[in-house]
Amino acid sequence: MNLPLSLNVLVFAALLLGIAQTDRTTWSLAKKVLFALVLGVLFGSALHAIYGTGDATLKATFGWLDLVGNGYVQLLQMIVMPLIFASILSAVTRLHNASSLGKISFLTIGTLLFTTMIAALIGIGLTNLFGLTAEGLVAGTQELARMQTIQSDYAGKVADLNIPQLLLSFVPQNPVADLARAKPTSIISVVIFAAFLGVAALQLLKDDVEKGTRVINAIDTLQAWVMRLVRLVMKLTPYGVLALMTKVVASSNLDDILKLGSFVAVSYMGLALMFGVHGLLLALAGINPLRYVRKVWPVLTFAFTSRSSAASIPLSIEAQTRRLGTPQSIASFAASFGATIGQNGCAGLYPAMLAVMVAPTVGINPLDPLWIATLVAIVTLSSAGVAGVGGGATFAALIVLPAMGLPVSLVALLISVEPLIDMGRTALNVSGSMTAGSITSQLLGQTDKALLEADEHGELAHA
Repeated sequence: MNLPLSLNVLVFAALLLGIAQTDRTTWSLAKKVLFALVLGVLFGSALHAIYGTGDATLKATFGWLDLVGNGYVQLLQMIVMPLIFASILSAVTRLHNASSLGKISFLTIGTLLFTTMIAALIGIGLTNLFGLTAEGLVAGTQELARMQTIQSDYAGKVADLNIPQLLLSFVPQNPVADLARAKPTSIISVVIFAAFLGVAALQLLKDDVEKGTRVINAIDTLQAWVMRLVRLVMKLTPYGVLALMTKVVASSNLDDILKLGSFVAVSYMGLALMFGVHGLLLALAGINPLRYVRKVWPVLTFAFTSRSSAASIPLSIEAQTRRLGTPQSIASFAASFGATIGQNGCAGLYPAMLAVMVAPTVGINPLDPLWIATLVAIVTLSSAGVAGVGGGATFAALIVLPAMGLPVSLVALLISVEPLIDMGRTALNVSGSMTAGSITSQLLGQTDKALLEADEHGELAHA
């Protein structure tokens, strides 16, 4: 190991130790993650200033950063399936009334899909308004490598599916294989399998109280066990964020970011408008949007910095039940489904914007009303089953673009700005799930008004 590399690794280790010292403070997890984000930006900027891009020492440094950053991402991927399976199973069995499941499912999923449809319309409108297009974008070495990965990992599995085939792929055939993520749509298959198991547990409880009670207790134990596993992994989030942000900043090409700056700016404009839509829907349901934002801010901060909808599920449930007055059953249902269905940012706004940008390059008029209606319908339907940990937006785009007869090359061309946009998209996804839970609770008259209207200022997630 040469001297510059050794110094880089020592500085990185010192920063990790510095983050470890925050355990002695009263900081919430969200504050620790934000602190790590700032450290990562500063360290990454220093590396970029010293080495530029493509330096051999910098690439060797990335190997050590990946040990922590990619290790953290793999741990997140490890917990996704157990977390969603246990959360959905627990949410269904907490209802103790199969008829309630139908109402909650309809309202929650309906709200998620409705807001995704609005996100798609906003994405289409803004992209047309500002004249964003894929024409003139050139693929470099990094983009070509990304394109090869996409073709091998995604395109062959999802790009050739039509909408009926896509919907059929959601139906579980081999739950064990789905738990092992054997196919791109495995997450929604696990959700459906868990929901069926939950309904079966409720029916068993009616038929045989003793056996049914044992099953319900076992499910509660499983959920508590998995949640404890998730919180163990969540404690590592600041370390993962430090490594990931350092690499993103150190490897960023400022020219590429500036070239795609208009796309980043319009994306965040769309995200801001969608947060406004959430606020409007909450206001119509009788919830003060400003009070809502204050109470869920730590969750949104965590989602923004971690870029993981799935890892935010426990914080989302906690915020809904302890601060927004939403019952545990509805909160668990909304948080779990919101990580897999109707992600407003990743599955709504993003693929719609890409489709409008690509359309002119193949001779399609992106202002054609029929084309827009078709795009909105496909975006909304395909928003089910998008993975809650990294790559979800790519997966959504690779379903939508081929379904609209469009090439998928633009997905690779945006690699340099993906992390910048993904933070905002993830925060919007999580806000959408909490909005759906709050609205469902309000419409069913199950919200604890006293808890919702209380102005206490506690911090969430001392994981």
